[in-house]
Amino acid sequence: MRVLVQRVLTAAVKVDGEVVGAAERPGVQGLLALVGVTHDDDEAKAQRLAEKLWQLRILDDEKSASEVGAPILVVSQFTLYANTAKGRRPAWNAAAPRAVAEPLVDAFADALRGLGARVQTGVFGAHMQVELVNDGPVTLLLEM
Repeated sequence: MRVLVQRVLTAAVKVDGEVVGAAERPGVQGLLALVGVTHDDDEAKAQRLAEKLWQLRILDDEKSASEVGAPILVVSQFTLYANTAKGRRPAWNAAAPRAVAEPLVDAFADALRGLGARVQTGVFGAHMQVELVNDGPVTLLLEM
């Protein structure tokens, strides 16, 4: 499981022109978490990654999302498992199929909520437009 996390001032995801999820709280930095799932991932990994993200000290003054109540936007992102080693066309064979990935992205978001996070999400499998203002910029890859 991979989570590409960005520290944001604002982030929103749209489907068909309508905002379906956002990480916005005036005066508080938030996090955008792009989540990729591979074949051998499980709920235990989703839980550990949620805990890692919730406690990660990447906000101002080395604070974590848990300390400031930062909003988190979780968006599924199968392209995090693209294989670009050969040719010019990415291969997607390392990305888990929907039947495996969707429940684990949901488990990741639910684990964050269980820790006390304010979480919104995109729509799994939908064509989405993600808008964000990356603060710093700060972008990190978490992986288990």
